[in-house]
Amino acid sequence: MLRKDLLRVSRRGGGYQPEFVDEEREPLAGRVIGCYQGHVGSQRRELEAALTDIERESDDFKLVRGFAKLIDDDASWAVQSPLDPARTREVVFAASEAVGVVTDAEREQALARAADRLDADPEAVERSLYADRDQREVLTDLDRRWTPAALIEQYNLSLAQTALFDAREVRVRTDDPKRVISATKRLGLLYEIRRLPADQRRTVAGTDRELVVTGPDGLFKRTRRYGTAFARLLRTVAGTAEWHLTATVDDRGTDRELELSQADLTVPDTEPVTEVTYDSGVEREFATRFSSLDLDWDLLREPDPIEAGEYVVIPDFAFDWKHGEFRVYFEIMGFWTPEYVEKKLDRLAAVDDVEMLVAVDESLGVGEEIETRDHRAIPYSGQVSVKDVRNALRRYEDDLVAAAAADVPDELRPEESVVTLADLAEQFGVSEAAIEDKSFPDHDRIGRTLVDPAVLDSLDDRIDEGMSFEAVERVLADAGIDDASSALDALGYRVEWEGLGGGTVRAK
Repeated sequence: MLRKDLLRVSRRGGGYQPEFVDEEREPLAGRVIGCYQGHVGSQRRELEAALTDIERESDDFKLVRGFAKLIDDDASWAVQSPLDPARTREVVFAASEAVGVVTDAEREQALARAADRLDADPEAVERSLYADRDQREVLTDLDRRWTPAALIEQYNLSLAQTALFDAREVRVRTDDPKRVISATKRLGLLYEIRRLPADQRRTVAGTDRELVVTGPDGLFKRTRRYGTAFARLLRTVAGTAEWHLTATVDDRGTDRELELSQADLTVPDTEPVTEVTYDSGVEREFATRFSSLDLDWDLLREPDPIEAGEYVVIPDFAFDWKHGEFRVYFEIMGFWTPEYVEKKLDRLAAVDDVEMLVAVDESLGVGEEIETRDHRAIPYSGQVSVKDVRNALRRYEDDLVAAAAADVPDELRPEESVVTLADLAEQFGVSEAAIEDKSFPDHDRIGRTLVDPAVLDSLDDRIDEGMSFEAVERVLADAGIDDASSALDALGYRVEWEGLGGGTVRAK
């Protein structure tokens, strides 16, 4: 992306259109490339002097500087100095104070004294004195081998990205919406998907939907960070075969409309190394930790879109209740505003049987404000807390468990002589929590297992004091009981442990 001072736009007719360049500017692009190539090994001040000459001979100095900015982003610069510049200045300034430099002769004397202390010659001292200043840096290499055509292609894309940096809102229609929406979500941008009214539809690959993305100018904070992510979206949009983009741009307090399409831009083959990359690391890390827990929720990645009136919402995840038809959607927001979160939650609240949680990055500085507004918004920093999400889901669990428990008789009489609570809950299609408080007149509860008293009597005949704990475990396992400690307690035994060598069953 270019700097704002290098932006070239036309405001003819009240619009706001980037002044793109074509092949007619390839000779100028070639001169700027050649200027850099010819100054490998030279100091920055020498290169800038040569670029100034090109600017004077050109009819558009901003264009020259824009070309130079893109090449410079891929250039390698280094400090080349016989001595450490900072140490050299320290010694030279001390020597100058001792000599009292006023004349050229006294300056030479100070350099000579400094050279003696640094065990170097005066020429090396002078070359090192300010070698670490920007103007003295040396161009060592051009990391990208530019051609005039490639430079123009990258310039046009960067110019459009810079023009969009002041956008309040961008509206996109494309023949590959899935690709663009995926990139929007990956970049963490604030967006909506809207169905176009019939009288506002323009045909772009037959789509009747448009992606509406909040621009950097509409964000309350961190606009630079958001703007970088926002700029990358244009590269994805322009990479689709057919697309149309309309933006409302804040041009020094005046709203202007900017329109772009596939006729305006093509995408360079090489991704500029200076652009920041983003991924869904936060989402992946959360999914890994959540899935490792044995909870009553199944985690689904990228569930089906949700229709909310004229809008469509595509959450990152859905939590599906394992014991019935109930789903809670979940979205992790990289960028957000309180108004954006509130609007999204309120919009979904109006849809029957749709519940949603959102995680909001509290590093943006308004976590407390949104937290007090809505319990469904979960602040996070660095990584999403599984515990916080778990607590938010418990609000739904309580109601689900209560509703399921109401449909289960207060007294349960399993046909099996030995059955676990988990298996019994599965038979009723409910969670274990829904049957935990029920009574079981025909069974005794041993840990998480229900056991017929007759089974306990038979086990009592097979277990004797002095048996090894390992042997008792086998007897209990044959009966379908895996909680040996609870069973022994019910039968009136305890375990006498003998270090690491095992245990012996003793009567209480």
